[in-house]
Amino acid sequence: MKTDMFGELLGSANEALEHARGKRDLRTTVLPAPPKPMNARDVRALRARLKASQAVFASYFNVSAKLVQAWEADRRTPEGAALRLMRIAETAPQLLVAGLERHGRTSAAGKRANGAARRSEPAGQ
Repeated sequence: MKTDMFGELLGSANEALEHARGKRDLRTTVLPAPPKPMNARDVRALRARLKASQAVFASYFNVSAKLVQAWEADRRTPEGAALRLMRIAETAPQLLVAGLERHGRTSAAGKRANGAARRSEPAGQ
């Protein structure tokens, strides 16, 4: 075994021993829980709350209008970043619309949704 590799291995073993004896804290990261899945009814309700057409709703999440149609017809379910953003939009819809306004992408429907978001209460209240 090469000397430098052995030294690195020995150093790692010593760090593990220090941790086991309580003399060293290891860096840990706690990941957030995955978002709760959404069904077709949830997607339609969110889109209605935002007062957005399917096309505008699709642009909020950077997906196609065909995908939004598939979500609402229960042929597909939102996943990944789109699902996370939808869950955020449920509690703070103004964040979704505000992000588009900064980039000059808000339509009249988006401005209506932003106004509705300011007037509505967060989900669950």
